[in-house]
Amino acid sequence: MSVMQSGTQMVKLKAGSKGLVRLFYLDEHRSCIRWKPSRKSEKAKITIDSLYKVTEGRQSDIFHRHAEGSFDPACCFTVYHGNHMESLDLVTSNAEEARTWVTGLRYLMAGISDEDSLAKRQRTHDQYPLINIQTFEEADKNGDGLLNIEEIYQLLHKLNVNLPRRKVKQMFQEADTDDQQGTLTYEEFSVFYRMMSLRRDLFLLMMAYSDRKDHLTAEELANFLRSEQKMTNVTPEYCADIIDKFEVSDENKQKGVMGIEGFTSFMRSPTCDVFNPLHHEVNQDMEQPLCNYFIASSHNTYLTGDQLLSHSKTDMYAWVLQSGCRCVEVDCWDGPDGEPVVQHGYTLTSKITFKAVIETINKYAFINNQYPVILSIENHCTIQQQKKIAQCLREILGDKLDLGDILSRDCKTLPSPQSLQGKILIKGKRLPAYLSADIEEGDVSDDDSADEIEDDFKLKSSNSNGHHQVESQIRKKLDSLLKESQIGDKEDSESFSIRALLRATHQGLQKNLRQVRPRTAGTHSKSRLSCQSVEKEEDDQESSAKEAVGQSRAGKKRKTMKLSRDLSNLVVFTNSVASQECLNEGTPGDVLSFSETRAQSLVNHRAEDFLAFNQRQLSRIYPSAYRIDSSNFNPQFYWNVGCQLVALNYQTEGRMMQLNRAKFMVNGGTGYVLKPPPMCKGSFNPFSDDPLPAYPKKQLILKIISGQQLPKPPDSMLGDRGEIIDPFVEVEIIGLPVDCCKEQTRVVDDNGFNPVWEETLSFTLHMAEVALVRFLVWDHDPIGRDFVGQRTVAFSSLMPGYRHVYLEGLTEASIFVHVSVHDIYGKWSPLVLNPSFTIMHFLGSNKGNQLRGFRGFFSRSAKSSVDTRSTLRKRSISDHFLRRTVSAPAKGRKKTKLALAESLASITDRKNSTGAGGESVGKEGRVERRHPSRAGLTHRPMSMPLDRLLQGQLSLCSTDKDQLDMGADTVIGEYSSLVL
Repeated sequence: MSVMQSGTQMVKLKAGSKGLVRLFYLDEHRSCIRWKPSRKSEKAKITIDSLYKVTEGRQSDIFHRHAEGSFDPACCFTVYHGNHMESLDLVTSNAEEARTWVTGLRYLMAGISDEDSLAKRQRTHDQYPLINIQTFEEADKNGDGLLNIEEIYQLLHKLNVNLPRRKVKQMFQEADTDDQQGTLTYEEFSVFYRMMSLRRDLFLLMMAYSDRKDHLTAEELANFLRSEQKMTNVTPEYCADIIDKFEVSDENKQKGVMGIEGFTSFMRSPTCDVFNPLHHEVNQDMEQPLCNYFIASSHNTYLTGDQLLSHSKTDMYAWVLQSGCRCVEVDCWDGPDGEPVVQHGYTLTSKITFKAVIETINKYAFINNQYPVILSIENHCTIQQQKKIAQCLREILGDKLDLGDILSRDCKTLPSPQSLQGKILIKGKRLPAYLSADIEEGDVSDDDSADEIEDDFKLKSSNSNGHHQVESQIRKKLDSLLKESQIGDKEDSESFSIRALLRATHQGLQKNLRQVRPRTAGTHSKSRLSCQSVEKEEDDQESSAKEAVGQSRAGKKRKTMKLSRDLSNLVVFTNSVASQECLNEGTPGDVLSFSETRAQSLVNHRAEDFLAFNQRQLSRIYPSAYRIDSSNFNPQFYWNVGCQLVALNYQTEGRMMQLNRAKFMVNGGTGYVLKPPPMCKGSFNPFSDDPLPAYPKKQLILKIISGQQLPKPPDSMLGDRGEIIDPFVEVEIIGLPVDCCKEQTRVVDDNGFNPVWEETLSFTLHMAEVALVRFLVWDHDPIGRDFVGQRTVAFSSLMPGYRHVYLEGLTEASIFVHVSVHDIYGKWSPLVLNPSFTIMHFLGSNKGNQLRGFRGFFSRSAKSSVDTRSTLRKRSISDHFLRRTVSAPAKGRKKTKLALAESLASITDRKNSTGAGGESVGKEGRVERRHPSRAGLTHRPMSMPLDRLLQGQLSLCSTDKDQLDMGADTVIGEYSSLVL
């Protein structure tokens, strides 16, 4: 460790470069690798937390591209890091130095370090999440270990804190208690930070349950957990453990109480995250047929970037398999010396051997979970090399291909993921059953290989004189257009027009090739790379959309290919068939593959037929060949009709991959998520305004309370020196078309550190099981908005109560919300689901009291109520306090303040008239709630019905309940509403 911290001169290899000599060193706190000199200055680092693996020798692609033998393998090593398995390839001057770094980095990756240092860092992180020693050192411009008032001002600006200088100076003086007046040591700055970061929202929430004290007893904590967080089985021992774990004051621990610092740490812990912790493990039935699951799938798995020029790496298979992907693609082509290779055909992408790919898959397929992996084999090989492929699969994968026990069972339906644990399924072509078993090869359809790049994109040869110029031209156009796309809206991946890419690339290449052709007479037809014009692309897409699925493409003969019996025999449950075949035919083992454009036509014109097909068989959707930049389509569009294998380019980070991750986190990230019951059996139209009339709807009510430590936009032109952000929150629902919508809060001016919104957003969901809830934070700008961060969570994984939503990829940035979910019964669904409501509906709402005596007899649950005349409930204590925490200025709204003393003065009155959860308790112990009347369900949910209520547009009705349970209230028919 000391050697690494002192630094080592090493050569950093880069593609197409001779290498750069840099001093690499481990930082003082052993948290990251740094190097110098570097133009990136502070950003020239790789955190230990981001390391994936460290390999010795010349194993990476970068090393392979440099001349063999030019470096001693004992002096070479590679550090893989980041989400996309980026490589840092280093060469030391001697083998001992390389061994020191490899050993040290593996040591740190294993979490082993100096125990005292580690414990100190952990305590610091628990108490002061943002302020660590590294942040302090970066603020200490002159390096004297002290911060003066000017350095404090600069740091606060960097942290997005806009406090009055008078207030900052006051807190500075209170924290400055040592002999060196006018400066803060690290310990003093920690005290300053505590004063600055006191969470008013959490403080008032704690006081609401502590009877105006500055701490919670174990009993009061239990009351909070049951009433607000909807937790069950909250025992005194559990509460005592929470206090012992999160309370920072030894005095409070001895008393068995929790102060504001402990309560803040607890509320920011994974226990109070918005994501259900039970969903980190498998929690769904895994015994159903494969067609009943959404299956995480990748497209052109081997590629690290675009579809034309990027490198192929076996490491990509290791990465996607360990991240939960269960269907990977292997494009097989004839290679030299009779050994098949994997690459994107007719392009300039690099090649890797088929054997290396299968060895990687065999090694990493089942490291994180045992559920089956599907190998989608795209076969373009001759019979001889097909036999090599089959031999390689059998020898390397061995028992993982043995499906004998499963084949002996009932084969009328597909097997379950549970029964296939530890198995690898080969998805590929199978020889027709009518062929004799002793025939070694036969013809099969090749029409479904639309994964393959379109003819007009094909590079016919890669060995002509024009090759280098073609490659250079494509690279320039790709780079310029990708940079252009990055200027647009970061959140909207569709803002990057593939048509613009095609137009520019087409024009540039045609000009380039006209110059090349005279010098390459006789070989020009083999060396051209032509790009289809925009007009022809649009025409083809339009005609494709009109094609009937049961017919072959107009003007084209059905393509065939020769298939080896050896390879055919390895295909058991996943037989690839031509996508033109009729959806109403086929065996459960037949898999249909569609490009996104053909699938889109099918969804638009035959959604119910497609849904019925996906109840019996598997379908695979892959990106259009026009996405040469490896962009992704919206997978939700195809999940809505039950498509299982929706393949995405995993190497392209962005909105669509974020949706994909959220989808598969629901079931432990295993790559298998059970489809909702209506998608597995029965029929419905996902595009209908009311797709499931007898299916209960859900009302999601989100109170967006505050934000914490929101950074400046990642691509801010001025970086940390830019203006303090003006944040607002947008919540988007992604699901069935009728459920898709967005709502947003107001803007808070000049506050990224602790903005407060205190706004309620309401959404109605017709099929909540397929919905994703996307939280986005934006920085408002006079000329638009800048993307700050996001977190996407499946609706079914949301936890009720007060929760923190941590933004993905940002260490501490979060928003604080309150989540509640209520059942809604539409106009006719109560006839099936709630008989008591049916009687009330026909008697008239004023007859509700007549039904009170036999309410329980008719109701499915004692929680369902038909009384619409009970008294209005008072607002809960937490609502009462938190509605008075708005202190930040807002655009377009008058800033209102309410003194803390005024808020506290009314606690006693409210406590006297409320139950444990802050509800008003009426006669017979029933919890009484207030409901404004609600019209029948609309196509789109109305946000903020409270605004309409306050304007006098809504009248009030109410309904009583026996008790609350897990935050699920029943909101009935025309009398349902937002719970205030």
